[in-house]
Amino acid sequence: PSFGFLFDIDGVLVRGKTPIPAARRAFRKLVNPQGQFLVPVVFVTNAGNCLRQKKADQLSHLLGVPISQDQVMMSHSPLRMFKHYHEKCVLVSGQGPLLDIAQDLGFCQPITIDTLREKRPLLDAVDHDRRPNVLVSGDLCFKPLSVVLFGEPVRWETSLQLIIDVLLTSGYPGNPYEQENYPHIPVLACNMDLMWVAEAQSPRFGHGTFMVCLENIYKKITGKDLKYEALMGKPSRLTYQYAEHLIRAQALQRSWEQPIQTLYAVGDNLMTDVYGANLWEQELASAAAAHCRSVLVCTGVYNPHTEVPLDSITETVFHGHRDFSFDPGLVEPDHIVPDVDAAVDLVFQLENFAP
Repeated sequence: PSFGFLFDIDGVLVRGKTPIPAARRAFRKLVNPQGQFLVPVVFVTNAGNCLRQKKADQLSHLLGVPISQDQVMMSHSPLRMFKHYHEKCVLVSGQGPLLDIAQDLGFCQPITIDTLREKRPLLDAVDHDRRPNVLVSGDLCFKPLSVVLFGEPVRWETSLQLIIDVLLTSGYPGNPYEQENYPHIPVLACNMDLMWVAEAQSPRFGHGTFMVCLENIYKKITGKDLKYEALMGKPSRLTYQYAEHLIRAQALQRSWEQPIQTLYAVGDNLMTDVYGANLWEQELASAAAAHCRSVLVCTGVYNPHTEVPLDSITETVFHGHRDFSFDPGLVEPDHIVPDVDAAVDLVFQLENFAP
């Protein structure tokens, strides 16, 4: 094969924990009788609340084909490359086994919001029922030197408050705010999805919505823009660069000699899957390395019956992240198909590929 697939998960293969029926049909076409993939496949998800192996196990069960963790790319996977942060104390925000995820990525001193709250209970004051009865603070034996946002937390008010505290005190939460400490300590963020789709009829808030809150609170207090050291997850170039690396590694492992010429990014979200694929296509085209084609499915966030028509998307309804400029060309998919099964059929037809 001279092509590979980048599959989104939520809204393409599953809705919440419910598999989309077309997904199993599609993946039966992608493997041989021994369960080996006929083309290189990477699952590129903006989820970040579990380890790669757990997500691979979930996908293997849902799709009925064996999937390895090397085929799974979480929103936080590129953090492996940020080695100069790995030795430092970092405050991590999100859900799931955060310490395990951070340590698996290489971080040696991760601290959770919950741990910080235990040490500085006076800082979390929104919920009256959670305010401490005894006004004491524990010994803070760590100083966060950066903040890593893995995904949306459960108690937004607690995370928003404590992250702001860390940023405005240069890593000494509990101290008075210092307006002059700008730029603040580094912030690395994974997953910019404003919304995502689960079992509910309408899309749900994503980590991008949490980031909108954090950015606006920071600016309201300081008058300055919150700055990101790095933004990961679709639609960032960094994510597609890493995904392409994984695709080529698979082809090399299988001793496929034909170079990978085209990547097909199959997703359900105009602002992440399509925008990111088109942005990466610009990058690839300039490097003359390959092409990235976007294939939009109608089983998730994008609904052809209720979505804003493609030709009327404007800057006022741009759901992308603040730091990504609006460009109507970047939210124009190369192909629109009903579901992931139709996407696989289309790509096989375009590539004249007969399994």
